[in-house]
Amino acid sequence: MKFIGISTASSSLIGLLVVPISNINGFSLSMGTGNSFGRVFRISTWGESHGGGVGVVLDGCPPRLPITREEVQIDLDRRRPGQSKITTPRNEADAVEIMSGLSPDGLTLGTPIAMLVRNKDQRSQDYLENDMAVAYRPSHADATYDAKYGVRAVAGGGRSSARETIGRVAAGAIARKVLKQFNNIEILAYVSKVQNIEATDVDHDTFTMEDVDANIVRCPDQDVAEKMLERIDEIRKTGNSIGGVVTCVARNVPAGLGAPVFDKLEADLAKACMSIPAAKGFESGDGFQGTLLTGKDHNDEFYIDPKTGATRTKTNRSGGIQGGISNGENVIIHVAFKPTSTIGQAQQTVTRGGDQVELRGKGRHDPCVLPRAVPMVESMVALTLVDHLMMQQAQCELFPNEAPAEQKPNPMGVTARREGPFVVTTATADGPVSQRVDEE
Repeated sequence: MKFIGISTASSSLIGLLVVPISNINGFSLSMGTGNSFGRVFRISTWGESHGGGVGVVLDGCPPRLPITREEVQIDLDRRRPGQSKITTPRNEADAVEIMSGLSPDGLTLGTPIAMLVRNKDQRSQDYLENDMAVAYRPSHADATYDAKYGVRAVAGGGRSSARETIGRVAAGAIARKVLKQFNNIEILAYVSKVQNIEATDVDHDTFTMEDVDANIVRCPDQDVAEKMLERIDEIRKTGNSIGGVVTCVARNVPAGLGAPVFDKLEADLAKACMSIPAAKGFESGDGFQGTLLTGKDHNDEFYIDPKTGATRTKTNRSGGIQGGISNGENVIIHVAFKPTSTIGQAQQTVTRGGDQVELRGKGRHDPCVLPRAVPMVESMVALTLVDHLMMQQAQCELFPNEAPAEQKPNPMGVTARREGPFVVTTATADGPVSQRVDEE
């Protein structure tokens, strides 16, 4: 039984109710507030940067999916520190241990999958034996964590560290496998902009992960990548940091993922990507550039693919999402990342006790987060798409659509195909088809 006090506006207690605890269903918390993501395909990450380790619990994974530790390790190796001169030199192998959820022969059981990566090369004394133990780094989470919790993990930044993303990337590797198995969905991200240096000629239909990983900046345009590297190195040598943009492309996404109102696909992708450390902006399709166009210029006109009979779009300024729902074209997003907060130059700040001081960051940190953010963005996009795919299957495909072919909408998207023989026809009329609308 549980006693509940009821108060008036004057805060005086006026009564008590006695109800069984089992009847209280107002809300529930799993894994602590703010540490879980997803509805059906759901992850909960845990661990601090300088603790014993970090990891994730993935729930809702379909059973009988073959997965190996090596497949997960591939993505973790792309995320790990110490890869090059433009990433933090912290030397971590980030070797993943899969603790549960797999059968002896490597099939998912449909039960929670727990994965652990142990911390090996943390140097807590870099934080605890100097002013960083009491002084807040400007634009870092130090001050806001302290304001919220009244205590914080000083060493390594605790949960605000990019080390938290290990769990996301590990789970994202499994999500990537689900998507590949379902519809050959492929998710690839790359660094598209460093400060004002931008790669504008990347073919989103053909670039590969090998193209992206061919240089340490992770830009598939090799000429632009060299300019980006020069800029990052120039900034790094001054003890400063630099930001930019990661672009992500999801190919072969079927039409129909998402929802019309609060659960729009781009809204969930935005939440997913904006939860990555240092993310400060999100665009879907043409994003803010689309505001410079008229409706006529911005609209993606439809046509019938003569090879498949499917409904396609001539352009993709919508980024594969219209009305919050995928349309079967490439899903394209852009995520802006700020310059790393921790820098080696002197800055004005305050201490935990309220004294004004000067702080200069020392130790190991990224001068530019972008190269390591690439697998992070890919993972969050993969997790979001699997979650929406499973919700689509549960709501709209539980019962097959047995309506006659002529009553069904024409199949839509890159991977869609009209059944049976077809002839592409163009309606003949005197001028465009007229459509009367009455929208709010």
